[in-house]
Amino acid sequence: MGRHFAEIAFTPAVQAEQAALGSRTHYARMAEQGREDSRLSAQEAGFVHERDSFYMATVSATGWPYLQHRGGPPGFVRVLDAETLGFADLTGNRQHVSVGNLAGNDRVALFFMDHANRRRLKLLGHARVVRDDPALLARLTPAGAERLVESAMLVRVAGFEWNCPQHITPRFTAEEWAMIQASAGRAVPG
Repeated sequence: MGRHFAEIAFTPAVQAEQAALGSRTHYARMAEQGREDSRLSAQEAGFVHERDSFYMATVSATGWPYLQHRGGPPGFVRVLDAETLGFADLTGNRQHVSVGNLAGNDRVALFFMDHANRRRLKLLGHARVVRDDPALLARLTPAGAERLVESAMLVRVAGFEWNCPQHITPRFTAEEWAMIQASAGRAVPG
């Protein structure tokens, strides 16, 4: 477990629950001796690059959490450097809840899932919306989506954690299933 993730996630109330249920000693040690997790390695960058979707949580001015699905072609989330992720914010249902929430509280939680390989990455960070940088917008915009871009979203990494694969049901995209079938020598239904 990463030190920064543990420092952020293990609030006094969480620590009290851990103590009551017998896991505090284990997690206290991890929080003190855990790995560096405020900078993404090639492993995290590659994992993020391969994803075609993720979930992003923000918090409203009234304290309510809000969870939003974001999707696009693999690689639509870019690791700009070891501490920064970026993606284009495309026109959707035009509710703008996440962007509005970020105006009052820049904290986000990102959840990247690889169902096929039973892996998940949780990332905590600080997000900001950028509208006045044409070069950045062009860099983050997926091909063919140029007319849909409203802004860029940049996330500065505060900490991340790889989760155990327990309880992840393997699921496959149509493309992944076709590759599985092809490698097994079976005809893929058309």
